Amino acid sequence: MNRFACIGLVLTAALPVAPLAAQHAGHGDHAAHMAADPIAAAVAGRGRTPANVARDRYRHPAETLAFFGVTPDQTVVEYSPGGGWYSEILAPLLRDRGTFYALQPSGHYLDGYKAFLAAKPDAYDRVKLVAYPEQAGQIPAGSVDTVLTFRNVHNMVTDGSEAATFRAFFDMLKPGGTLGVVDHRLPEDRDSASEKSSGYLKVSTVRKIAEAVGFEYAGASEINANPKDTADWEKGVWTLPPTLSQRDADRDKYLAIGESDRMTLKFRKPAK
Repeated sequence: MNRFACIGLVLTAALPVAPLAAQHAGHGDHAAHMAADPIAAAVAGRGRTPANVARDRYRHPAETLAFFGVTPDQTVVEYSPGGGWYSEILAPLLRDRGTFYALQPSGHYLDGYKAFLAAKPDAYDRVKLVAYPEQAGQIPAGSVDTVLTFRNVHNMVTDGSEAATFRAFFDMLKPGGTLGVVDHRLPEDRDSASEKSSGYLKVSTVRKIAEAVGFEYAGASEINANPKDTADWEKGVWTLPPTLSQRDADRDKYLAIGESDRMTLKFRKPAK
C-alpha cells in the first residue's frame, strides 16, 4: 500500500470523530437541560401514551405544574387521578426524590386506576395508591407539600362532598403547603344553579369552598383558558372534547372550539 492510500485510510477513519463528538455534546446539552427542567423532562417522557400527549395543547401540564410550584423532591397528592393522565407525568417526576400519593375515590375509578398502575409496574412501582375516603388516614396529617386536583371539584359540588374533601386536603398539607385546582370555568354572571349539572363552576364558588376550610387564595393563571368556550352548552361541558357527548352532531364545530375554558387556581394553607 502506498503512502497516499495510507493517508486516505487515516483520513477516512478520522472523519466520524468530529460529528460523533458533536453528537455526544448534543446529548450532554439535552441531559443538562432536562436536569435543569425536570417537569419538562417528565412531560417529554417516553412513557406517556400518545393520546394523552395530544391533549397537552389544552392541558398545558408543564406550565400548570410549574405554576403550582411542584418540584421533584416534594410529597404530592393527586386527588382523583382517574385514568392516570397527570400520573404519567407526576410518577416519574417524583419517583426518585419525592413521594407521590394517588388519592382515588372508591368505586370503578379505583379499579381502573389499579389497572393503570399494573400495566407498567416498573414505572409506577412507587406510586402510593390510597382509596378515598376510607384510607385517607394513610397520608399523615401535615406531611404533604402539594395537593393537586384536576377537573374534579365540579363532581364534589354535584354530590355535596366539597366541604369534607377540601377539609381533608387542608389537614394533610404542611403549613404553607399548596392546593392546586383546575376546573371548568363558569362566567360569574351566570345562574349558579347550573353548577350542579353543567360541569362548570364559578371561580368565586371554588374560592368560597377553599376559604371556608381555612385556605388562603394565592393567585390564578390563565394557562388553561379557552375564550372559544361559551360554557352554555345544553348538555354541559361534556359536549366539548374529549368527551364529545353529541357524537357526530356538530362534531367539527366542537373540535374547532377545543377543550373547555378552565380556571387554574392556587391556594395555600397558612404557615401558622
